[in-house]
Amino acid sequence: MRPMLPMIRGELGLSYTEVGVLTSAFAITGGIAQLPAGFLADRFGARLMVVLGVAGVAVTGLLIGVSHTYIMLIVLLVAAALLGGGYHPASATAIAAVVPAETRGRALGMHLIGGSSAFWVVPLVATPIAALWTWRGAYLALSVPTLILGIVLYILIGRQTQLQKNVPQMVSNDGKKGTDKIEWSKLVPFLALSVATGTMLQSVSGYLSLYAVDKLGVSQSVAALLMAVTPALGIFAAPFGGYLSDRFGGVPVMIIVSFVTVPLIYLLGVISTVPAFIAVMVAQGLASNARMPTSESYIIGNIPEKRRSTILGLYFFAGAEISGLATPFVGKLIDSRGFEDTFTITAAVAGVITIACTIFIWFNSQRSAAR
Repeated sequence: MRPMLPMIRGELGLSYTEVGVLTSAFAITGGIAQLPAGFLADRFGARLMVVLGVAGVAVTGLLIGVSHTYIMLIVLLVAAALLGGGYHPASATAIAAVVPAETRGRALGMHLIGGSSAFWVVPLVATPIAALWTWRGAYLALSVPTLILGIVLYILIGRQTQLQKNVPQMVSNDGKKGTDKIEWSKLVPFLALSVATGTMLQSVSGYLSLYAVDKLGVSQSVAALLMAVTPALGIFAAPFGGYLSDRFGGVPVMIIVSFVTVPLIYLLGVISTVPAFIAVMVAQGLASNARMPTSESYIIGNIPEKRRSTILGLYFFAGAEISGLATPFVGKLIDSRGFEDTFTITAAVAGVITIACTIFIWFNSQRSAAR
């Protein structure tokens, strides 16, 4: 949806705040859907939730293509989020069930190539379609192959269910065998750091296409294409981030990524040229795509197998909800104070949270080492 925001805003006459509400409607609902979806995936298996996520989003995408009002668009985005909410916790758990623990990060990174590719392939494909048939035509054209993909996945996953019965022994990122007990003192600060980094970045990323149009003076079509830069980096950044997680552990990789993200958020609000904008988005893409497999691998490695989807659902819920709640607030700040002040404030908040979580993780590691 983000690449199409300038076109949607122009047709419906939306303010930055209304754009924020539009994007957060999807994010907040998608976050809420993660909780029951993660539990259902643990209870009934990944097949149902994965297929429901893909096919459900395709059907609602078709309906979005024929919507004509702001309210209808919000309702359909909420429906898409509800149907698609189960994909992430279910898919990550399914991958963890069939790969060795020592290569889990790389496997999750490879999986994220598909997700990140969609974010840069879609703008490249949707933009020329939208130029011919408006943003509604883009939704209609892309929803049909997505629906077909959902049907194919249903068949393929059904043939692979036996593989998920051969679950390897759980091994945490530090190489120790897992138990049925969750070490919340290790997990909570890591979750807080990962969620804070992701949500602060996401809350400003939702406005980057509008920033490109309003501040850098590019056309709506060019702005949509620029949104492909960051996710395109996922092709190699996600597997590489997973490799670093496997090699050095999730905690040090996450801390580095979080500290790098803070100045990137600030720079996004002060750059004034398209080449500088692209350079920062490249750096942002490297950091954000490395964060995702690192987070998923660490979480899975420190959770009992039977509770993986449930805890991952909680993790995705927290990220989506905080981002969804923050996005309209960021839009309100942009309306009143402009991009530079808003992005500076967001970077400062991200920096404070990163420092606090890092200190807590360090003290916790020192206490564990002393035992």
